[in-house]
Amino acid sequence: MAKKLITGVFSKEETKSLKKLFPTTSTKDIAKKLNRKLKSVQAKASQLGLKKTTKYLKKMYSSK
Repeated sequence: MAKKLITGVFSKEETKSLKKLFPTTSTKDIAKKLNRKLKSVQAKASQLGLKKTTKYLKKMYSSK
């Protein structure tokens, strides 16, 4: 049985991890690592003004 996803306010540790991982890691992978819904990770990253690096984006678009 799958673990229940965490809901509610992000902890300081989760926010720290999100800030560290977001620029170079897929949002889907971050959501799995934090045991959060993809939409909540996207919303928190947007709220914090986080962006993917140009290098990460180029890699993602060149692999398609």
